[in-house]
Amino acid sequence: MTVQQSVLELIGHTPMLRAQRLDTGPCELFLKLESANPGGSIKDRIGLSMIEGAEKAGKIQPGAILVEGTAGNTGLGLALVAQAKGYRLILVVPDKMSREKIFNLKAMGAEVVLTRSDVAKGHPEYYQDMAERIARETPGAYFINQFGNPDNPRAHIESTGPEILEQMDGRVDAVVVGCGSSGTMTGLSQYFAKASPNTEIVLADPVGSILAQYINEGTLSTKSSSWLVEGIGEDFLPPISDFSRVKQAYAISDKESFLAARELLAKEGVLGGSSTGTLLAAALKYCRAQTAPKRVVTLVCDTGDKYLSKLYNDYWMLDNGFLEREQHGDLRDLLLRPFAKRDTVVIGPNELLITAYTRMKLYDVSQLPVMDGNKLVGIVDESDVLLHVHADETRFRDPVAVAMITDLQKLDLRSPIESLLPVFERGHVAIVMDGEQFMGLITRIDLLNWLRRKVN
Repeated sequence: MTVQQSVLELIGHTPMLRAQRLDTGPCELFLKLESANPGGSIKDRIGLSMIEGAEKAGKIQPGAILVEGTAGNTGLGLALVAQAKGYRLILVVPDKMSREKIFNLKAMGAEVVLTRSDVAKGHPEYYQDMAERIARETPGAYFINQFGNPDNPRAHIESTGPEILEQMDGRVDAVVVGCGSSGTMTGLSQYFAKASPNTEIVLADPVGSILAQYINEGTLSTKSSSWLVEGIGEDFLPPISDFSRVKQAYAISDKESFLAARELLAKEGVLGGSSTGTLLAAALKYCRAQTAPKRVVTLVCDTGDKYLSKLYNDYWMLDNGFLEREQHGDLRDLLLRPFAKRDTVVIGPNELLITAYTRMKLYDVSQLPVMDGNKLVGIVDESDVLLHVHADETRFRDPVAVAMITDLQKLDLRSPIESLLPVFERGHVAIVMDGEQFMGLITRIDLLNWLRRKVN
């Protein structure tokens, strides 16, 4: 094993893994682990290619300001390279990007500008349009423009494609890819057109994107809708895109994507991100539809550790209706964290207020039921703690019992939904009981999530 001199030397040459426990029909499915790149995604390749391409063309000088709009991992790849090379990087990202990615970008020194994710190309707050404008208005700035930059697909023509063919001993029947900026799809299409012309290129596309319809029906829609999968899917055809060799596309819903990613972790031990789930779901559909054995490759586009607060968070999945929950036809249907399942975050009356405060922060809740064994004896919220300690911070060491509220207004679990509104109007959370048995708490956001799930 060799010692590398720069993190940039670790980009590429990622492993290939044969799936063992997934239902792949008559086919063999191979996973190219792009999550093994140093920045955790396939976008490290294009980050390096686009910045070094600009250097070779004389478009940027040492210490230049780089600007890009990114809805996925391109920003992380650019941040990795910019940090190593000493460039200042400004990234415009839509507000659906996971918190982990944003924290990661900032930790690497990138300047992050958040914008709306519910607007289309042409709107001034669309992330690519805003990035182009910032670059234009910032003296000395260079707009990377991944959607129109030929060094994007070139990365996959020169590295990803040859690696796949070498690892597969030259025998690849199909490659399943996604499309965001279109660099991966275009680069692999053009590489395999010359190196292995019989290899099929199959597109995995989120429901809501216009690309699957364009491939399957030849219709270029002007209407798209939103999706939660990050980094792939589009509402326009990127300038660098070449769809000429893509003959089949699968439209994959958010739910299918997230469940496929979780299945990949459960069955193969591979922690992939949301777009990996989209590609995997499409690859499995393709494999199961075949009547003869084929060797199929898809990509683990990035690591799932950037999505722990989303698709790998059961509560987030339940909130969004992506995991099935038992239905009772009463207020239990609104309980995100049922006490009976030991999901409710609670505190004891003899525990310290500093413990209550720490627990609220850790679990991102603003109130805690106070439980003496299985008996509800009170509730303590942020206001109760603040009122008790504001004049003397040493009172954080007092027991919860001295600050909790004991005059509790409870709702029977069979109460109508409408009974929640007066509780919320008083600024309280709903305490749901079954007789003397505490069932859990319902907040305003729990009711909103329940109503939204009914719409879906």
